[in-house]
Amino acid sequence: VQLQASGGGLVQAGGSLRLSCTASGLPFASRYAMTWFRQAPGKEREFVGAVTWDLRATYYADFAKGRFSISRDNTANTVYLRMNRLKPEDTAVYHCAAREGTTRSYLEQAFRYVYWGRGTQVTVSS
Repeated sequence: VQLQASGGGLVQAGGSLRLSCTASGLPFASRYAMTWFRQAPGKEREFVGAVTWDLRATYYADFAKGRFSISRDNTANTVYLRMNRLKPEDTAVYHCAAREGTTRSYLEQAFRYVYWGRGTQVTVSS
């Protein structure tokens, strides 16, 4: 199983980025939720947002609500994270992860995940 995240980069505050995560070797449409986490230097990995396998539910961390949007294309085995109005505090390595489950309380806990992507760096300059 491989999850490959891409789309990170350097952007000015107020700008936008779209991250992608493509899964291979995973039964993508088979009830695997896809989740984004991020980790800034010196900080713990934190939940950003998740989308369930059937697209019926999306969940966001408070800091992401209204600015970030998650979507997925099961035909392309890809999940996306659109980030708007970026702030310097959004600077982090963004990781995608996959696991079964549909409830927010379950999906927002990083320790529950086995499948992780390598991450993509997002840097927001002030």
